[in-house]
Amino acid sequence: MPPPKQRRTAHEQRVFYYALLGGLPAVVSTLWLLGVHTYEPKEQWTLGLVVVLCWLGFAFAVREHVVRPLQTMANLLTALREGDFSTRARGANRDEPLGDVLAEINLLGGVLQEQRLGALEATALLRTVMEEIDVAIFAFDADATLRLVNRAGQELIAQPAERILGRQAADLGLADCLAGEGTRVLSRTFAGGAGRWGMRRTSFREGGLPHSLVVIADLSQPLREEELRAWQRLVRVIGHELNNSLAPIKSIAGSLTTMLRRTPRAADWEQDMLGGLEIIESRSEGLNKFMQSYARLAKLPAPHKQPCELGPLLRRIVNLENRESVQLTEGPAVTVALDAAQVEQVLINLIKNAIEAAPDSAQPGEPTCCVRVGWRHLPGQVEIYVEDDGPGIANPQNLFVPFFTTKPSGSGIGLVLCRQIAENHGGTLTLENRGDATGCMARLRLPT
Repeated sequence: MPPPKQRRTAHEQRVFYYALLGGLPAVVSTLWLLGVHTYEPKEQWTLGLVVVLCWLGFAFAVREHVVRPLQTMANLLTALREGDFSTRARGANRDEPLGDVLAEINLLGGVLQEQRLGALEATALLRTVMEEIDVAIFAFDADATLRLVNRAGQELIAQPAERILGRQAADLGLADCLAGEGTRVLSRTFAGGAGRWGMRRTSFREGGLPHSLVVIADLSQPLREEELRAWQRLVRVIGHELNNSLAPIKSIAGSLTTMLRRTPRAADWEQDMLGGLEIIESRSEGLNKFMQSYARLAKLPAPHKQPCELGPLLRRIVNLENRESVQLTEGPAVTVALDAAQVEQVLINLIKNAIEAAPDSAQPGEPTCCVRVGWRHLPGQVEIYVEDDGPGIANPQNLFVPFFTTKPSGSGIGLVLCRQIAENHGGTLTLENRGDATGCMARLRLPT
């Protein structure tokens, strides 16, 4: 059997005992002096009783002076723990250690009160924002149990919060949102509506336990608006090109009809007829090329990515240009997953544009290189650049507008195709004027 655990003496009892021990020598000495002197027994008992009572009274007073402030501080800390920040201690005097402790506890209560008020205001603001936004928000714990939902989420499930809180995600039809990719587009029907939905899932911790936050946004309306704008742009561009081609065709066809109905006809009517038909043929051919360009832009295939070394790829593309005006700047050895044929098309187009924008010829004694091609390694991506010494970009806002071109024989889809190929590879294509000199810098960035 283990020995019984001894009970520890309370703090106030120890203080009382130490006070008694502190006064015990003086009391014993006093009683001994009373005994050795020739006092009457009644006087001895009276003086002895007074000494003992004073001794005990001061001992109890010492205990109270030590224990009472500790009890006060314990009550204050209990109030703080219970969330009552309005209780304050009296006698918080900074001139003494005990008053200094009480003053610090009062200050702590004030700080906690301000923090609690700020937390309550922040929580109220967060709840107001969550209730007002049109995005459905759901919070699930590690057991896939719904713990939080906003107004839009209730409308999506078509049930009030008091009926769905505490239920499993599978019961609410949201189990698929807790699995798979964290960000994706859903095409499905909820109780509150059907359409296309953008879903994003993130993780957070509450009370040390993992939780999942699911945000679902309705994409139907924004997609319809964007589709309407796209159709408007498409109709505007096609209408502009058709009017440019059909207007002269209609005018010339009317002139030819009037000429054929005229009697007698002019001596050179056959030449006028041939010239008008040639113009109609030319404009029809231009309109046909325009429609073929549109079909080419719409039928761009998805890239077939394969590991490819950039160095040999760029050397092969630069060697296709026999002019000395193109120079390759070697970069680090890097392998990127890409569709070599599509990237070649992008780079050939960029180099061709740079050569056409570069000066026609260099002065005697000046270097002939005016287009520089190279690559560099960036964090998480590789950058291929094409730099020229031309006049730069005069109208950067319309660079990637379909069928906008400043070239007499340009189609206006080259840069649009290049940017679409770059974005299909998960990269970007930007063109900007050089800051250190005249000319343009094209940057093709692809993820590594």
